Amino acid sequence: MKPLTPPAKPTRVRYRMLALVFINVVINYLDRSNISVAGTMLSKDLNLSSVELGYIFSAFGWTYALLQIPGGLIADRFGPRILYAFCLVTWSLATVGQGFVRGFSSLFALRLATGTFEAPSYPINNRIVTSWFPDSERASAIALYVSGQFIGLAFLTPILVTVQYYAGWQGLFIGTGVVGLIWSVVWYLFYRDPLEHSGVNEAELNYIEEGGGLFRAKEQTTTPATIWRWANIKQVFSSRTLWGVYVGQFSVNSMLWFFLTWFPTYLVKYRGLDFIKSGYLASVPFLAACAGLLLSGFVSDRLVRQGKSVSMARKAPIIIGMLLSVSIIGANYSTDTVFIIFFMALAFFGSGMALISWVFVSLLSPKHLIGLTGGIFNFMGNLASIVVPIVIGYLAKDGDFEPALVFIGVLGFIGACSYIFLVGKIERVATGKAATLIS
Repeated sequence: MKPLTPPAKPTRVRYRMLALVFINVVINYLDRSNISVAGTMLSKDLNLSSVELGYIFSAFGWTYALLQIPGGLIADRFGPRILYAFCLVTWSLATVGQGFVRGFSSLFALRLATGTFEAPSYPINNRIVTSWFPDSERASAIALYVSGQFIGLAFLTPILVTVQYYAGWQGLFIGTGVVGLIWSVVWYLFYRDPLEHSGVNEAELNYIEEGGGLFRAKEQTTTPATIWRWANIKQVFSSRTLWGVYVGQFSVNSMLWFFLTWFPTYLVKYRGLDFIKSGYLASVPFLAACAGLLLSGFVSDRLVRQGKSVSMARKAPIIIGMLLSVSIIGANYSTDTVFIIFFMALAFFGSGMALISWVFVSLLSPKHLIGLTGGIFNFMGNLASIVVPIVIGYLAKDGDFEPALVFIGVLGFIGACSYIFLVGKIERVATGKAATLIS
């Protein structure tokens, strides 16, 4: 009797696609955070007050947050390959332009443009992971690509500081923008969706689909006119559980945007550290955040595989992380640089743990509205990118940064409470009706 041919092993193309997304995130955050490295010298050369610098830091968030819902709808309509390449080119050109500004208005306008063209990026990331990964691997996948923002900034911040030292803030913006333009070509050449990739085999497609991957969502999605219906937007705004993760994401991003904007200025201007030294010290909290994120993602997925409830496995790391983030207030009670960096790193470690929150978009959103739900989720979270830099600018205008750190710590506590009291049972919002409506 002829022996049966053993079934083919699933290919692992999904991890190659995840690596491409990881690099997208690194470049994405370089072009968000280069302004923080340039902040001290930029404010001196352009004669900006702390309040004006706060508005410059927040400019990216104005358009980025406001365009999250349209960005999510666009992510549902267009494929990640073309849309991401377009976004990379346009936001990189806006970054290059920042190297030629001469005052507040032109810099503010180009930061608005950067936010505009980066707006669809995270809804696209979420769509890619939802398409390429089963539920049991999704938190780990999200943790891996989100870690790009921390790994990139941890290892590249000293390089950015050195570039600015020798080439000025103008060279810093031009250099980071050119990197994005080059990478846009690489992305377009190598990324494909699961059903379009020549390297993926049927076994991997079956593994992804049977595990809850939604790579056939494009075949089932509604037309653009249906996606834009008011009923769909109302649906993803009427779930109490979704509101819980929206509030939580605002709190998580508040900590993130402190580190992406004011942190280097805090070390140099308010703690009196040397500029070059501050670049190396600024890397420590980013490494801590990356460790927290990866720990949270892998532990959460392991708990799911062990049969723990999805609610416990996904919510517990976030709640613990948000409570840890309150420790940032401890920096107010030390003048020792070692302890200041310790409290900053501990707080950002906790915030990193909470950044697996994107998994809730995949778990909760209606299947045909993943991009829209991701857009609203990111919109609510990135309101912090507008509010936090401006509020800190006003709180620190008299030279005292302590109220600003208290402000960030309190927001972390609010985020933990949101997951404890608002986010209930984890179940997908049903198509055509909202689950758990707010009364």
